[in-house]
Amino acid sequence: MNPDDLLLDLARTAIDAVSPAHCLPAALPEPAPGRTVVVGAGKAAAEMARQLELHWPSQARERLSGLVVTRYGHGAHCDRIEVVEAAHPVPDEAGLAAAGRMLALVRGLRADDLVICLLSGGGSALLTSPLPGLSLAQKQQVNRDLLRSGANITEMNCVRKHLSAIKGGRLALACGAARLRTLIISDIPGDDPAVTASGPTLPDATSCADALEVLARYRIDLPAPVRALLESGEAETPKAEAFAGLDHDWRILARAEDALLVAAARARQLGVEPVVLSDRLEGEAREVAGLLGALVSRSVRGGAYAPFPPRSVILSGGETTVTVRGSGRGGRNAEFLLALALSLEGTGVHALALDTDGIDGSEDNAGCRFGPESLARIRAAGFDPRALLAGNDAYTAFQAAQGLVITGPTRTNVNDFRAILLP
Repeated sequence: MNPDDLLLDLARTAIDAVSPAHCLPAALPEPAPGRTVVVGAGKAAAEMARQLELHWPSQARERLSGLVVTRYGHGAHCDRIEVVEAAHPVPDEAGLAAAGRMLALVRGLRADDLVICLLSGGGSALLTSPLPGLSLAQKQQVNRDLLRSGANITEMNCVRKHLSAIKGGRLALACGAARLRTLIISDIPGDDPAVTASGPTLPDATSCADALEVLARYRIDLPAPVRALLESGEAETPKAEAFAGLDHDWRILARAEDALLVAAARARQLGVEPVVLSDRLEGEAREVAGLLGALVSRSVRGGAYAPFPPRSVILSGGETTVTVRGSGRGGRNAEFLLALALSLEGTGVHALALDTDGIDGSEDNAGCRFGPESLARIRAAGFDPRALLAGNDAYTAFQAAQGLVITGPTRTNVNDFRAILLP
């Protein structure tokens, strides 16, 4: 198998391992004596709802209903659970309407009813419900600024929770006396369940002061109503004591570590030694690439103290960030990979980086791949790869290099998958 095909095979294997079809059916709770209401949000939410319906006991189907919201193009057919598509990464009116309807669905339930909440990455933008006194436009502005700032997902979701009437545990409290089970496909480095989709069904340990500190750190200019709400403390989220006595539980169904371990096993089958570096790499994309590039370059040169063996594949997950200063196109995986390619020029290394949801940032590709000829192709097309990197235009670079990886929506999401193949 040639290097490009091997890397694509590992990526497909990793993504398939964390699909709702594989991870959800065994985790379903028993039906309730009363109603079962399914709610949820995220890029995997529609497929999670579809798999729930496929595996729900036939004798309880008549008592099953619900609503989930997913990104445009990530829907799946369901018979009893409504699927709404909305915008990501910046929320829109469709997500706003879906959040309001979701809150209405769970209000008034009784102790013999069951709520199943299906959460995955992307839910923070898709499930939008501004606190009283805030507008959708104000939340959109804060969201755009956070996305360009270089803040990591935990920092961004701390802010989002405190501006929301549904996130940060508020959806859970709306369920009243009903039994609540939250099933999560985690895209969060470290897998904190209260961070995925901004934790609409879990207590929040962060504070308004934490949110203000994040916004100050990244020099984000706040609309006056947003600042006033945070500074007053009126936007505080529910804490653990608010959940005392409630029959609530959660379970993580799939995470980046699962994808990496399955990919490692597949690499061994293909005769390549895997090195699982980490499932939670974070940091500025080009800086992470520079560090990995230095380690890989040292290994290619060989000799004593080489970090990685020859003909090995270095696997990692997590989520890098990009501080956007240019006006180009490209997500964090494209930016990471272009920086890595520049640091490894002349080494004979092949590499791939993609988002397991099938969309890198807001482009049409899941990510990118490069080989020894990629930089030459970019230059032959008339581009300077370093200038493209400086302008946050890695998409253009890999389009010229014929290195875009296009999968379409995968309907799962455990964040980034990176594989670096040494010669």
